[in-house]
Amino acid sequence: MSPERAAAAADTTRGTALSPPPGFDAAWAHPLLGRLLRGQSRQRRLDQRHPWLLDSAVVLIVVLVSLPDLISSDRNGPFGEAASRGEPASGVLFVFAAALIMPLWWRRRAPAVTFFVIALVSLVQWSLGIWQQAGISMLVALYTVALHGSLRVLGWAGALTVVEVALSVCLLVPVEHPLLGLFFLLGTATAAAALGLTLRIRRMYLAALEDRARRLEIEHDQRVQLTAAAERSRVAREMHDIVGHNLSVMVGLADGAATLAANRNEQSAEALRILGDTGRQAMGELRRVLGVLREEQQDDARPLSPQPGIRELDPLLTRVRAAGLPVTYRTVGDLDALGSGVQLTVYRIVQEALTNTLRHAGTGSAAEVAVAVDAGEVRIQVADTGVPQGARGPAEPGPRTGDAGHGVIGIRQRAAMYGGTVTIGPRATGHGWLVDVVLNVPSAPALPVSGEPLP
Repeated sequence: MSPERAAAAADTTRGTALSPPPGFDAAWAHPLLGRLLRGQSRQRRLDQRHPWLLDSAVVLIVVLVSLPDLISSDRNGPFGEAASRGEPASGVLFVFAAALIMPLWWRRRAPAVTFFVIALVSLVQWSLGIWQQAGISMLVALYTVALHGSLRVLGWAGALTVVEVALSVCLLVPVEHPLLGLFFLLGTATAAAALGLTLRIRRMYLAALEDRARRLEIEHDQRVQLTAAAERSRVAREMHDIVGHNLSVMVGLADGAATLAANRNEQSAEALRILGDTGRQAMGELRRVLGVLREEQQDDARPLSPQPGIRELDPLLTRVRAAGLPVTYRTVGDLDALGSGVQLTVYRIVQEALTNTLRHAGTGSAAEVAVAVDAGEVRIQVADTGVPQGARGPAEPGPRTGDAGHGVIGIRQRAAMYGGTVTIGPRATGHGWLVDVVLNVPSAPALPVSGEPLP
C-alpha cells in the first residue's frame, strides 16, 4: 500500500474510523488511474532521494524542444508568419536559448528569481522579433512558482505573464493570427499555474493526513499505556487487599502464638517466631512487587530493602530446617564475586526447589544444596531423598511442577536469562528428586569456600 493510501486508511480518532475520501479507493483500483498514481508515488520517492535527476530531466526536455529552432532557418512564429526584423545570427539564438534554459537548474531552490529572470530574457528576445520554442521555460518556471513559491509572488507572476504575452503577440512580434496566439499562450500559462496549484494542494493534504496519522498513533500508544497503568493499579490493589491482609493476619497470629508458647516454655515457640519472621519477609517482597505494578518509583528510587542474594541463603536454609527438613549446604568458588542479578537468580532457584521438596516429599525427606562457580559457569544442585518408606505421604502428592507448573517454568525462565540449562527429574538412584541448573556467567576465581567439590 502506498503512503497516500496508508495515511488515509490510518485516519482514526478515539476508536472511530474515518472513511477515506470518496472515490480514492476506486481511483487506486482503476487500471489506468491506479498505475498513474503508483507511478507518481515512485517518482516522488525517487525525487526525494535524488532531486538532481528531475532537474536534469526537465532541462534536457526543454533543450530537445528548442533544437529545431536552433538548427532551422525558418523564423515564423507558432501562430502564422511573424513580423521579421532581420535574420538573427546563430550565436544570438544560442545565447538566448541558454539564458532561457540554464536558470531552470535553480527553479526549485529559488522559484521566484528563476521566473523573473526567464521573463526578462523572454521580453528582450521578443522585443528583437525572435520566437523560440525555448520560451516554454517560462511555463515551467510559472508552474514551479505555483508549486513551491509564495502565493503572493504567484499573483505577481501571473499578472506579469498576461501583460508580457499580450505585448509580445500584439506589439513586439505581431503574428498572422494574434487572437489565436493570445488565447493559446494565456491558456497554457493558466494550465501551468493550475497544475502547480493542484499538486501543491494535494501535497499539503497528504502531509496533513500523515501528520494526523502520526498524532493518532501517539494518542493510541498513550491510551494503551494509561489502560495498562490502570490495570496494574487495579491488580496491585486487589493483591494488597487479599494477600496483604491475609499475611498480616497470619503474622499477627504467629507472633501471638509464639509469645504464648514462650510463656508456657513450649518447644513450638521458636518455630512460631520463625513463621512470623517469614511472613514479614513475604510482606516486604509483596510491597516491592506492588510498587513495580503501580510504577510509583522514580528512576533514582531504591527498593525498600536489598534483593536477596547468596548471603541470604543461610537464613533461608535456617527457616527450611526449622520447618522440619534437614538440609546440607556446600559451595565452591567465590560466590560473592557474582553480580546481584545472578545471586538473585541462584537464591530464587534454591528457594523454589526447596519449596517443592517440602510440598511433595514432606519433612521426612532430606535435601542437599550445592552451588559452585567455575570457568564462567554457576551450577546449582538441589537434591532430596524423597519420601522415606513407611513415612506419611507428602502434603501435595503428584509430579514436582510447583504451583500449576509455574515453579518449574519460573526456574527455566530465570536460567534462560543467562543462557543456562535446566535438568529436573528423578535422581539416578531412582529415589528422590534432582534440580540441576547451569548458568553461563563471567568467570570468577574458583577458590573453595567450604565443603567439597561437586561430583
